[in-house]
Formats: sequence, structure tokens, C-alpha cells
Amino acid sequence: MGAGGRRRRPRRVRAALPVRKAALIAAASLVLPLLGAGPAAHAAETAQAAPAFAYGEALQKSLWFYEAQQSGALPDWNRVSWRGDSGLDDGDDVGVDLTGGWYDAGDHVKFGFPMAFSATMLAWGAVEYRDAYASSGQLTHLLNNLKFVNDYFIKAHPSANVLYGQVGNGGTDHAWWGPAEAMAMNRPAYKIDASCGGSDLAGETAAAMAASSIVFRPTNPSYADTLVTHAKQLYSFADTVRKKYTECITDASSFYNSWSGYNDELVWGAIWLYRATNDASYLAKAEAGYANLGTEPQTSTKSYKWTIAWDDKSYGAYVLLHKLTGKQQYLDDANRWLDYWTVGVNGQKVPYSPGGQAVLDRWGSLRYAANTAFAALVHSDTITDATRKARYHDFAVGQIDYALGDNPRNSSYVIGFGANPPKNPHHRTAHGSWTDQLTNPEQTRHTLYGALVGGPPDPNDAYTDKRDDYVMNEVATDYNAGFTSAVARLYKEYGGEPAANFPAEETPDGPEIFVEAGVNASGSTFTEIKAIVRNQSAWPARVLSDGKFRYYFTLDGDTTASQITVSSAYTQCAAPVLRQASGRTYYAEIDCSGQAIAPAGQSQHRREVQFRIASSGTWDPANDWSYQSIPTTPGTTPVRTDRITLYSGATKIWGEPPGQEEEDTTPPSKPGKPAVSAITGSSARLTWTASTDDVGVAGYDVYLGSTKAGTATTTSFDLTGLTPATDYTAHVVARDAAGNTSAESDATAFTTTESTDGTPPSRPGKPAVSGITATGARVSWTASTDDVGVAGYDVYLGSTKAGTATSTSFDLTGLTASTAYTVTVVARDAAGNSSTASEATSFTTSGGSSGGCAAAYKVIGSWGGAFQAEVTVTNAGTSAISGWTVTWSSQNTITQLWGGRHTVSGGTVTVRNESWNGSLAPGASATFGFIANGTSTTPELTCTPA
Repeated sequence: MGAGGRRRRPRRVRAALPVRKAALIAAASLVLPLLGAGPAAHAAETAQAAPAFAYGEALQKSLWFYEAQQSGALPDWNRVSWRGDSGLDDGDDVGVDLTGGWYDAGDHVKFGFPMAFSATMLAWGAVEYRDAYASSGQLTHLLNNLKFVNDYFIKAHPSANVLYGQVGNGGTDHAWWGPAEAMAMNRPAYKIDASCGGSDLAGETAAAMAASSIVFRPTNPSYADTLVTHAKQLYSFADTVRKKYTECITDASSFYNSWSGYNDELVWGAIWLYRATNDASYLAKAEAGYANLGTEPQTSTKSYKWTIAWDDKSYGAYVLLHKLTGKQQYLDDANRWLDYWTVGVNGQKVPYSPGGQAVLDRWGSLRYAANTAFAALVHSDTITDATRKARYHDFAVGQIDYALGDNPRNSSYVIGFGANPPKNPHHRTAHGSWTDQLTNPEQTRHTLYGALVGGPPDPNDAYTDKRDDYVMNEVATDYNAGFTSAVARLYKEYGGEPAANFPAEETPDGPEIFVEAGVNASGSTFTEIKAIVRNQSAWPARVLSDGKFRYYFTLDGDTTASQITVSSAYTQCAAPVLRQASGRTYYAEIDCSGQAIAPAGQSQHRREVQFRIASSGTWDPANDWSYQSIPTTPGTTPVRTDRITLYSGATKIWGEPPGQEEEDTTPPSKPGKPAVSAITGSSARLTWTASTDDVGVAGYDVYLGSTKAGTATTTSFDLTGLTPATDYTAHVVARDAAGNTSAESDATAFTTTESTDGTPPSRPGKPAVSGITATGARVSWTASTDDVGVAGYDVYLGSTKAGTATSTSFDLTGLTASTAYTVTVVARDAAGNSSTASEATSFTTSGGSSGGCAAAYKVIGSWGGAFQAEVTVTNAGTSAISGWTVTWSSQNTITQLWGGRHTVSGGTVTVRNESWNGSLAPGASATFGFIANGTSTTPELTCTPA
């Protein structure tokens, strides 16, 4: 989906008579005499000729497109090899399972109004032309897709007068460009109910379920009954709580505003309930409501200068009410509408291109033409007027054929079909970006078979296959709905077989999740590596949340493992751990578990670790397995290497280890018997002797009796929430990275005290404030004491809790420049007792720089002779900035810097933004970090916006 407001109903324009293709006119004149006997006669006449297009293939691929739009847990029959489960938490915010359904277009919002319309149009095609679906081999696929979307409607209708009509916020969703499987934004659910209704939404959903029930009746009558029950309830809700749904689901108004109101859906829904139930009361409701349908301005003539689409169903009502009743009024209104699309009415007509496309509106022009084509075919098959029968039939054939390739460009507008089809739809998941960029990668990674693009916006046949042009290249479920039904009808008449062996499984365009590495620094006793884990997955896109990687090396000479140390100066994962692979081959393992490495953005898709392997014995990396595949000149850009292995949990997903990799089946040793201390009425501390493992202990599971109380990565654990004066028995089980578990430790019995700890910690010391900048400051204080133990501290700015700390310091961030603050600290113990607040300390943030740019400095870590720091740049102003520069005075030497470009002149350090992190909206921030020699002191930073 493109920008907000994508689907406003446009003003209608007057147009001159278009130029029709001479060939189409000639063809129409030839077939007119044949059509008096109906479509069968026409079909017999044309049976010997090859079809103009493979309508069966177009139908086959158009149905496949709906499987590419599926949200939730994908069914086993889904044929899209590059799609995965997504939106699995939909509805959690309201306590209703709202998983499933279709993503609307190239975005990931589930807009219920156009979704229901799309389902109605698909079902309508099957109601009229079920035999075409059966003979083309597509009936099972149609039933699968219709049931998938109706299952969602059932979930979205949890009670008679409640219908969830949208999942996902339009603005938030459209601000991100990535695959559905990697969505991380909140997806709120929106509903209509008895207090704020939506007759259009409820009426259209009733129509969809009623129409679908007719399709399911021959093969699944119990499911058809379920759909009819929901349809009746929804129609009653629509009829009794009359309101436009966009007055209640206001977020939809910028995308699918109900311009035509709800009268058309009340008529439309009643028509379909009549067809589904044969209950004459519904037909009576439809006919009674017909008088309320829209008219041309300042006339009593029913509207005819638009068409059936997600907003206005009046035109479908004309056709169906005539089909059901044969009444002249409905026939006249349907004929007038279709005449406007063909020969014109009172000198006015839909604009046509020189190539023959009927162009009603700029946005999604082919969608409107295809919807009209399908309704024209149904009407043509119903009426007996030979002239109009031929006129509407041939109009429909011409519009569908134009979309399939009979146009001046000789190009298809259906992706993956015909000659020169579009390749770059405005579709996030099909594009497959891992950097949240519409332009990266340049080529769309997946073929979105069957999707009908918007097409030429003007009646001039001009089109550009360009992803960012959502007017021409949007795709959507409603674009394909009438089109699918129309090609089913044309297959019935002309044939044209589906493609054999469709779909072929796609092959990934390269490694999807991998490791890059290079030498960062080196010396006679060490090698420092910069490694980057990248997730560019798209087959399907997936999140790596339990990743770890291994860098392999060999001990040199008589060096022992005890002489090797591994450390990290900068890591976005855990610190490296030394482990033995086999013999004298070891590896540094870096665990990224808990990090969501996802193809979701420039930062989100990668994690960087700079780690050092040092030896107090001999050191020569030249023959090391992982070293041999990476650039060894310090500072060279890391390259992809398959000699660093990457794992998801215990499963290797990238790289090859040295030699045969053996499966770890050896469990850790039995942990020591837990010792219990600091027992209170509600808590206790357990400690135990560590287990050992041939690869390494990953953690411990702590049990009270047979109930798991928690997990620990160290050899201690604090039990909380215990009951006073109660007997407990504790034991511990060790786990390794492969999931092997040790024998249970010996059990330790203990009894909590008679009452809970009621003694609070002592009052903390008055906070000292240092490192004050425009947006941050460091607070430190003297520790509290407690009879059991201090569990942590709560830090307050005034009466607002700013955060918690487990040590006696805390970094305040996100402050406002030139603002006075008062800070206090409160200590807490394990029982939840809180101390008296410390004495308050007042301070004022610095003024920052002009233009609203501010920078905050924080030390991340320090070690012998060096430290790592991080600077957060924030746009504290009210307008966006396009770049920033941070300067400070320092005598330290920066050895590495990331997230910016730095220069040093004398004692002044200047850091400027990179190309990708300079543009900051008000309140947005960017971060750069560095490693420097010496000892850090908090500098005064100056930030200047570009």
C-alpha cells in the first residue's frame, strides 16, 4: 500500500468519446448475429480457434496470489514457498484470536471492508461459474482460499453485535518496509459493536459469508450452515445499528473510507442472504432498500458513472436484482451503467485509451475495468437483448485481454503471466528487503504470481514497472477479485489450460543468514576479529533469536588452552567463551540468544561482535581454520565466510567446521548439592558447585520439588514468592547447548521462617550527579544495608520513577536541555520492602546546541588501558534534521569508531553522521560508539545539526 489516503473516491470527470480499437469493433460486428442464441452458440463458433490467452493459467495464478496474501499460521496447502507464518499475535491486545485472513495489498494491515468485498466477488464467480473452476482443476484451490478467509471472518465475529474490522494501524504499518514474517510493530485490533456500529462493514461481511455458503453447500453443508448463521447475525447487526464503519474504526478512513455510505451494503447483503437461504424476506429487504441507493447528482437516475468496487456495491445490485426478479427497473439501471462503459450515455462515456483500456480512475485503473468486466459478463449471460448481450460480452473480453497482454505495449499486467509482465510490484514481502528500504535490493526477490497491478493511470496506455509508483504498481486482494471471476468465465467459453507443474519452487538468490568477518587488529600474541551476523532471509523471511557462532583456531606449539584468553571490546551479543572442538582445535563461541536478528532494518538485520583471542604462549593464526577465509589486513571490510559456523539453537544453519562435526550427546556432570542461605518467610538464596561439560554448560534449571522455579546461568539463584513456615526441597539440573541435561543434584530441604521479612533496607546515601549533558547525567550513591540483602534501587526524578539499578549508579537519559531536575533513590530488598527515600539532589541539564540537536555520552566498558563509549545523538527540536556533527575535547586516542566518521585536530574530536543515520525526525535518535586508549572522563559534548 502506498501513502495515506490511497483510496479516496475521486471526483468524476467528463470525457470525450474514446477511440476504440478497430479490430475490437470489427470483431463485435462479426459476432453480433451469433449471440442471439446465447453464449453457447458463441462458444461453439469459436471452439476451433485457439484462445487469445491461457485463461486457465490466468485463473490458476490469480488464485495463487491470495495464498501469498495469507496472514497467521499458513495451512499445509499453501503453495507459496517463500511465505512463512506471520501475525501470530493478532488479537492478543483484545483477548480474541484474530490470526488469519488476508493482508490487504503490499502492506500488512488486515482491512476488513475490502477483504470482505474481495471474498464476495470471488464467491460470486464460483456461484455463477462453478463448472469453470471444476473443469480447470482450480475448484479445490478456490475452496481452500475461500475457507481460509471465512475462517477469519468467523473469528472476527465473536458475538452477534461485535465485528473486528481491522488489525494493524495503517500509519504505523506503512512506515516500515519489510516482510510480513519479520513484523515487530504493535498491531492493534479495531471493532464495531452495538455502541458504535458499521452497517457497511457488517453488511459486506454478511454478503461475503452468505455468498461463500452457496459455494460450500455442495461439499461442506455444515460449514455452509455456520456461514449462514454468522451472515444472518451480521446482517441484523448492520440493519439495526446503522452507522458508517469509518466513524467508529477511524483509522480506516484514510485508506478505505466508506464514501458511498451503507445503503448499498444493506441491499447487497440482503441479496446474497436471499440467494443463500431462499428466504423471501431478504429479497423484500433488498428491493425496499433499493430506493435508497445513490443517484446521479440532482437527478432521480441511479448512479452509473462509477462501478462496483470495495466501496459501492450498487452496480452489482442492479445486475443481481434483475437476474433474480427480471424487473425492468433493475434491467434499465444495469443497462445504463454498462452502456456508460461501452457506447456512452447522453454523450458521456468512460475515458478510453487508444489501445482500448477503459480508464475510470488513476489509482488501480485495471481493477475497475476488471470488476466491471465480470459484472458485464454475468449481465450478458442473463439478458436476451442480442445487441447488448454482444456489447457487454465483448467489452468484458476486451478489458480482460488488455490486462493479459492485448495492448499497445504487448505486455501483460499480471505478474508471472504472459509477455513482459511486471516484476516490481509495490509489495513488501515479495520485494524481500532486509534493510527497511524500498530501493534495496534493486530487484524484487520473489515472483508474485497472478497479481494484477494497478496499470496505466491515464487513458494513454503508458505504464512504468517501478516499485515506488504505487498508483501503477499497487496490488491488492480487491484488484484480483473481479478479475479472477472474469477469467473463470472466459475459461468456460474459450479454454486455455492452466500451466503444468505450477508453481515451481523458488531458489534463494544467495545465502540468507550468514557470517562476515575480517581481522580488526593483530599482534604477535593476539588476533582480533570483527564478525557480523547478517539475516537477509526471504525463503521465507525469519527471525534468528537463538543464534550463536563459532570461530575456530588451533593451539600452536606446546601452548595449552589455559594460556588462551578470549575477550570482547565491543559486542552486540554475549561475551565470547572458549570451548574445545576436538584435539588441539578450539573455538571462540559468541552467543546471540535473546537478540532478534531479523530482516527488518539496517540495524535489525545485523549484529556485530569484535572479539580478541590472545595467547601467553606461542601464537600464529596462519593455519587457523576460520582465519584462512577472511581478509587479514587490519581494518579491511569483513567478507562473508563459511569457515565460521552459525547455529540456531543446536542446529547449524551456516558454515562448515574443521573436520567432521560430531553431535554432542554427552550431558553435563551432576551439579553440587545446593546450599541454602538468606532464608526469610518469602525468599531464599541457593548456591551450588558448577557442573562440567565436554562443550560447555549453558545453564541450570532450579526445581522446588517437581516444579521448575526458574533458570540460572550462574551457580546461584534467588527464590522468591515462597510461603512462610513452609517446608521446601530444592535441586538443580544442568543443561548444555545441545539440550542435554544432567542428573539431578542431591536435594536440599529447608523451611521458610515464620513470617516474611518486614525490615526495610537502610536509607541510601544522597545521590551525586556527574556527567551532566543536555539529555543525560550519571547518578551515584552510597549503598544501603539490609538484614537479608539489598535487591536493587529505584531511581526517581521528582515523583516519576526513571528506572532501576542493581548497583549504586544509574545513567539518566532522555532528559530535556536546560531543565532543572531533582533525583532521589529508594532501596528494595528481596521481600519487597522499600527504604526511606534518599536525600534529594538537584541539578540542571546543559543547554545543548542550537537547532535542537543534543548528544549524551556513556561509558560501556573499560579494561586495562582502554575503554568503550557510546554517544546518543537526539533531535530535541521540533523539525527534522538532515545530519549532525558532535565535537568534544579529549586527549584519548580513538582506535575504532562505528556509526559515524571522525576526525581529530589537536585535542578536538569531531564525529559526523553516516549517510544512513543523519536524518532524524523530532525526538528520534542515532548512536555511534568508539574504543579509545586511556581512561575515560565524561566530556562536554557539542552537537550541531546540519
